[in-house]
Amino acid sequence: METTRLTKDEITAAYQFRHATKIFDPARKISDEDFDFILEAGRLSPSSFGFEPWRFVVVQNEAVRERIRGAAWGAQRSLPTASHFIVFLTRTAPSLLPDSPHITHMIEQIQQLPPEVAAGKRQAYQNFLESDFRLLGDDRYVFEWASRQTYIALGNMLTAASLIGIDSCPIEGFVLDDLNRILAEEGILDPEQFSVSAMAAFGYRVQEPRAKTRRSIDSVVQWVR
Repeated sequence: METTRLTKDEITAAYQFRHATKIFDPARKISDEDFDFILEAGRLSPSSFGFEPWRFVVVQNEAVRERIRGAAWGAQRSLPTASHFIVFLTRTAPSLLPDSPHITHMIEQIQQLPPEVAAGKRQAYQNFLESDFRLLGDDRYVFEWASRQTYIALGNMLTAASLIGIDSCPIEGFVLDDLNRILAEEGILDPEQFSVSAMAAFGYRVQEPRAKTRRSIDSVVQWVR
């Protein structure tokens, strides 16, 4: 497969370009080809044990967007103007237990592991949940652990967008219970299987942002030699 090698300067420029765009140009729409590229960056993202505990819901319906807006104080300007809007769902604890249908599907149908390898992986996963990270006993712990993986996909999608000149904004400004209820009422979310972990808007900026501010590299990196 042919690949195009980007220079380090080009990649750094994409990170400098990216900023949390709060309002987009409603007249400019992302092409299907470009948005498929962004979605593919999420699909190909890594996850713990390769269990992909996510679902990306692309909300283009204006009426549904308006309902979401009622529960999302952090998306008041982006929801009406974004070309594309994604709600990131993460699997709840019951659907991530070692013997759940999802984990069985991932091991047997997606990863297609031989029976003895599958049994070993399932046991390793049980040990991880139970002893290594001690997640079992509180469903919220399991959900938050899975959400951290969903954020890997979110981050990759934001970067993929910036690499091709598309703006974005990750969003956590919402009332979780209200948003879950709205999506369940719309038939988008099964609360037994998923909960919202984040949202993101994509489109094209209407104004240039102020200069990016970040701490120095010395203040965020510690070397142990």
